[in-house]
Order: sequence, then structure tokens, then C-alpha cells
Amino acid sequence: MPEQPITLVWIFWISNSRADRQRPFSIATYPAAMKSAAEGLRGTTDEFVVLSAKIEQGGGASGVERQHRHGRLTARERIGLLLDPSSAQFECGLLAGWNMYKEYGGAPGAGVVTTIGQIEGRICMVIANDATVKAGAFFPMTCKKIIRAQEIAQRARLPLIYLVDSAGVFLPLQEDVFPDTDDFGRIFRNNAVISANGIPQYAAIMGNCVAGGGYLPVLCDTLLMTEGSGLYLAGPALVKAAIGQEVTSEELGGAQMHAEISGTIDFREKDDPACIVRLRRLMTMNASAPLAFDPPIVAVDTERAVEDVYSVYRSEVGAQYDTRDVLKCVVDRGSMDEYRMEHGPSLVCVYARIGGFPVGIVANQRKITERKMPGGKAGPSTSKCMPGVIYDDSADKAARFIMDVNQRKIPLLFIHDTTGFMVGRDSEQTGIIRAGAKMVNAMSNSIVPKIVLIAGNSYGAGNYAMCGRAFDPFLTLAWPGARCAVMGAAQSANTLLQIDLAARERKGEPVDDAMREKLLSAISASYMEQQDIRYAASRGWVDRIIEPHRTRAELTLALRAAAQAPIVGTFHTGVLQT
Repeated sequence: MPEQPITLVWIFWISNSRADRQRPFSIATYPAAMKSAAEGLRGTTDEFVVLSAKIEQGGGASGVERQHRHGRLTARERIGLLLDPSSAQFECGLLAGWNMYKEYGGAPGAGVVTTIGQIEGRICMVIANDATVKAGAFFPMTCKKIIRAQEIAQRARLPLIYLVDSAGVFLPLQEDVFPDTDDFGRIFRNNAVISANGIPQYAAIMGNCVAGGGYLPVLCDTLLMTEGSGLYLAGPALVKAAIGQEVTSEELGGAQMHAEISGTIDFREKDDPACIVRLRRLMTMNASAPLAFDPPIVAVDTERAVEDVYSVYRSEVGAQYDTRDVLKCVVDRGSMDEYRMEHGPSLVCVYARIGGFPVGIVANQRKITERKMPGGKAGPSTSKCMPGVIYDDSADKAARFIMDVNQRKIPLLFIHDTTGFMVGRDSEQTGIIRAGAKMVNAMSNSIVPKIVLIAGNSYGAGNYAMCGRAFDPFLTLAWPGARCAVMGAAQSANTLLQIDLAARERKGEPVDDAMREKLLSAISASYMEQQDIRYAASRGWVDRIIEPHRTRAELTLALRAAAQAPIVGTFHTGVLQT
């Protein structure tokens, strides 16, 4: 008989410049034992750099040519002119929509560029429609990406600049774009609320701005528009079909009409470059947009070279590394003060500085450690702690550390490489759930900015306790090759296989060894895809995937932005099961 396709019956859920990024790097000087680890992480990183470059091309050469033919710049060209020369960017959501919407030809970057950058010395959030991708139409992930950018800007009170060039909602997916709290309308609601909060918003219409999308620029504080652009609720063709009126695009919603007759726009500009010059000048005349904060302490270099991260970090199954060695590649030399170093060894809690900015760090320890347990007449006993596993004493320590960091009013940085909390009889009897809940409680109620770096594994409740996406991180970064899911692939695949087999057995379907292997292979492949950090990034659960040797530079940018976030209220927790 011909081979039959497998149908799975289980239910599954888990729910700067390019030249600078590719600076020369060599592992030739590393000891032989370290080369394989370095090559593995470096190889994964190189693959990500290639993928990033492809996504940055947006709709490709034809889309770029179309923009230029209409006398317009692309989204990335506009951003390049808008931001201060040679200043660093922190682009968010580059992988949004990756491997999604294939039936519609894909939507690289979800058709919008969102990036944190400096304009006249002020840190801003720029949101630019990419008209090379489906004429800048809004896909479901476009909405989520813009809403996330607004959320980041609102927390840190960053001025928002919208470079508008969009055909509106992508109609084949209107049901997933139009109605809900994380969809199209939420963007306009946020425009109104952000403005009411006194956070500056500028909009520059540099192409199409039609239908409901027209509300976004008009809900901003300052509105610019280039000649040849259009702002209207319905275009000429739709107006004729609806009311029989024949009208030109300029009469209906051109820049001259809105400047002279409707009075909707504040500034009419000749073209994109002129509009951007005006935007930059306007930014200098806004007292509510402060200059970027300098670090409170002069930055010093790291103890270890930043490139050493490739030789320190190990991702192979069963491999170990000392998290402190990774930190030495990231934090300012001589700034580390480790909190309760001899207690709760499976979590490393450190006060340190990164680029001169003070920060409290909670990081999973990825080597076997030893803890001391209370004892009787014979004295304390010892036990081994598995790498990357959170134990009750470590969770207690971390909860107390998080409280202290909130008292100091400095940001928190969580570095993930965890398989979750320890399980088993001894762990339950020592109160692992109680200790874990205490850590989650303290983290959830933190009033300081929380930044996350997923370096390796981020599984299950370990992800939650280390400030996973559900716990309001200010920014979430990840290394290429990181993994995020409810549990590891091997455990999940076998669990899901048993569910599938039980369902087939209830239906009376025979399953032989060959079928069992095929089912396990199919389940494993699906799970491996969904635990890939690129999958998380494509759905907006990770803001930015970064190259490991740039971790210090990236975190410095994140902390600089976080420094502008006001710390409101007094820290307190809910009821703690002590």
C-alpha cells in the first residue's frame, strides 16, 4: 500500500548598521575544547544575521523601485535620514510575521518598521509603514507590533514619530485585524491616551493614508504631509461607487486641500527629505521631549572580552557553564556585587553596572552547584543542584533580591537559561511551589523597569518566574538559538504522543511500531518549530533577537531607554505564603 499521510489528533498549544553587526570575529585563538561550542553559537548567529538582512529588504527590489518611481523613500531610508547620524538603533519586532501569511506571499517585518533611536539627542520610538510590503497594509501582526511599540514608548515616555504610508487594513484578514483589543482600533485608542498623558506624538503622511487608518495621524499632536500623498476616508473610486461623485485624489484628500481648505494638517512639505528636516527641527522645540540620559557612573570595559561569550556559553545537551563568566563579558569591570553568593546557588543575583547604568541581575546558573541543608547532631548535609533548575532556596533568595532592587529603584535584568522549577518528593516537601509563588509575586509587583534576555532555555514556570512575556517586561531580548516553550521538546513530544495514542486507541485504530515512530517524528518536528525563538519573535513574544557579542551594547541601549521611565508608586507585594 502507498504510504499514508499522518493526521495528528492531539490538541497542541504554546501559546546600526549591517557592517557594524558583521564586524570581524574569529574563534581561531580559542582552545580546541571550546571551539565546537563557539562555532555552534557563532553559526546560529551567522544564520540569524543572514535572515535579518533578508527581512530588512521588505518587499524586495520591485517594491523599492515602485517607491522611488513615485518620488518616495522607503521606510528604512526615511528612518536613516530621521535619526541622528551614527547613532545606534534598537529595532523591535524585526521578525514579526516571519513564516506567517504564506498563502498571501508573506509579510516581512509585518509590513512596518518600529525602532528606538535618537533624534536631535532625544530617544524616540519611530513607527514607519513599509509600503514595499503589500502597500503597507495592516496584517494582524502589524497591529500587534505597533501596539507593542506604543506600549514601550508609553512606559518610558518616549516621543512617538509615525511615518505613515499605508493602504489600510489587509482585507482578506479583516476579521483578525479589525475588532479586538489588540487590533487596528486599539492603535487609535492608544494615540488618544498617549496624547492625554503628555507624551509627544508626530505623524508625517508620506504616501497613502486611507479609510480608518486616517485617524492615526489626526489623533497625533503634530501632523505633516508631503505633496502627492493622500488622506481620506474613501478614495475616488469608492466615492464614485458610493455616492456617484467624481472627484480627483487631490480634491478629495491631497496635501494642498488639507493645508488650505480642511485645515487638517499643520505642515505641508514638498517631499520626504523636506518633511524629515522639519520633523527633526520640531523635535528641538519640545520641552516635554528631554535629551537622552547619560549614565550616572562613567562606564568601564568588561572584565572579559565581549567576544568571549561564544567560548563560555554552551548549548549542547548536558553541557555546563558558569553564568558568572557570561556576566563578566557583559557588565562593567569591578562592578559586580553578588547577593547571598553562598546561598541558593541555582540562581545568581548580582548588583552591577552595564555601560555605567546600575542594574539588579537575576540569572540562572548553568552548572552543577551544591547547597547546604539543615542537619541534626551530624551537622548540615549537602545536595547537588542540577544546572538551569530553580530550587526553593534560590527562589526565596531571588524574591528577597527583587524586593531590594525595587527599594533601590534600579532596573531588573532577568537572564534566562532554565528548564523550570525542581520537581519530586523532596522539592515539594521543602515548599517549591510556595517559594516559586513568592518569587513570582515579588517580580509581578515590581515598579522598576524589567528587562529580559533569553540566552538559552526558557521553559514552563521558569519562564514565568523570570519575567516572561505575560509579566510586563519593558523589553525582551534573546540570543539566536534560544528556546521558549511550556517544557523541553523530548518531554513534550512523548507526553503528546501518549495523548495521541490514547485517542487512537479509543477509536479502535491499530498503531504499530512504524506508525508510532512516524507520529513521534511529526509531533517532535512541530514542537521543535514552536520552541524556536524565531517562532516566539514572529508572534511578538520577543522584541529583539541580538548577536551575543553585542549583548553589552544592546543592554546599554535598553537601560538608557529605561532610565526615562518614571518609577511610580510604592513597591509592595500581595499576600506571601511564607
